[in-house]
Amino acid sequence: MKIQIESEIMNRIQIIGEAAYPEEAAGFIFGLDLNGQRIAKEICEVRNSKENGKRHNRYLITPKDFFQGEIAAEEKGLEVIGVFHSHPDHPDQPSEFDKEWAMPWFSYVITSVEKGIAISSRSWRLLDDRSRFQEEKITSVQEKLEK
Repeated sequence: MKIQIESEIMNRIQIIGEAAYPEEAAGFIFGLDLNGQRIAKEICEVRNSKENGKRHNRYLITPKDFFQGEIAAEEKGLEVIGVFHSHPDHPDQPSEFDKEWAMPWFSYVITSVEKGIAISSRSWRLLDDRSRFQEEKITSVQEKLEK
């Protein structure tokens, strides 16, 4: 499993995470899925709708946000292929809460933001049986050309 994310898009994901600190940021990843090979084309930041006091370690994307995200992606000839969010002062790996609310088909890009600075990002997919996440390799066009 791979997802291609250009450095410009990854930088924007990380900047959004830094700007939201000490709360979690969230948004959609618009792109294409070509037989399991994903290509991120755009992102769309979404307001964290979790109630005040819980946004430091939780995010909520409402059904209305998902609906609007699907429409926005379709208008661009793309689809929602995933969700990104940040983990303030926490590793870039899924939590049990993330697993409980995740959907198996999506890619989940998680950025660790330590003391307001994005330090790393990784992508994950929940297995169909919902037992665990599997890490998804993030590549860029440059990396693809070098191999």
